[in-house]
Amino acid sequence: MSRSASSLVELLRQARERRAPLREDPHTTAFRLVNGEPDGVPDVTVDVFEHLHVVSLYRDFTPDEERALLEAVESAWAPRSVYLKRRPKEARHLANVAKEQLAPEQAERGEPVESLVALENGLRFLIRPGQGLSVGLYLDMRDARAWLAGQVRGLTVLNLFSYTCGFGVAATAGGAKRVLNVDASRRVLDWGEENARLNGQPVDRYDYVAGDVFEWLGRLARKGETFDVVVADPPSFATTRTSRFSAARDSAQLAEAAARVVAPGGRLVACCNLATLEPRRFEAMVTEGVSRAKRKGGGMLPLGPSPVDFPTSPSHPAALKVRVLELP
Repeated sequence: MSRSASSLVELLRQARERRAPLREDPHTTAFRLVNGEPDGVPDVTVDVFEHLHVVSLYRDFTPDEERALLEAVESAWAPRSVYLKRRPKEARHLANVAKEQLAPEQAERGEPVESLVALENGLRFLIRPGQGLSVGLYLDMRDARAWLAGQVRGLTVLNLFSYTCGFGVAATAGGAKRVLNVDASRRVLDWGEENARLNGQPVDRYDYVAGDVFEWLGRLARKGETFDVVVADPPSFATTRTSRFSAARDSAQLAEAAARVVAPGGRLVACCNLATLEPRRFEAMVTEGVSRAKRKGGGMLPLGPSPVDFPTSPSHPAALKVRVLELP
């Protein structure tokens, strides 16, 4: 093994050691094992779900570079199964035309995994590593989901851009009276229903709504329906039949529409995962949107990813921003 290869193996082993608090937690088997440059491995993340390792590449690696990285992963951790995701900046444009190249359905190393169940804070989530670039759970939201579960007993929750309903499962586990999940994709909502059932939670199809989030927010506002907590966790970019969303451009518009359905004394949980949108700018956009809805936002509680598995550095700040506003 060359010196550079052995040093990469050592960096990967050190990254694993830094996650000891998570590795030793029997209630959580899903966490980030490598977070790019802060772990000494630029342009690479590795997420672990039980025995499954998902390696993501954020630039175009040569075949030799990919092979060297995967060999180092095998040497450092001896994983049972490794899946590979290629995420260059243009990946979102290529996702439909080059899906197999970006997110191979087959395992890159080790045994194939059609699906498995991973734990997060004692809750069970279904992971499907061959289903595309996203495998079923965004790990940087673990602490935010835990916070939500501790806040919603007896309350109503609206979960926007719900994906596989991680926030919905956490809210229901925390004793929420009702959770309404909204996403453009029926497929991921079905997945969310599976997650609920995995945790012994009742499933009412009326609370898993497929459609454009902005259309549904308008519909709910016209009906005068409100929620004690509204979670808005959009992708950085989203396109539906009737709208195109960009976090950099439309975060204020989303905050305005969401604030209109927050009950008096309720809370808006505004999220953004666009790395290039700076926290202060995001906060200003959220505040502007709430103001346009003729609501006053009190305080702004910051939440974010766990520093245990999402370390940062001056050149690699956290992409995720979560801000909780009280709306009197």
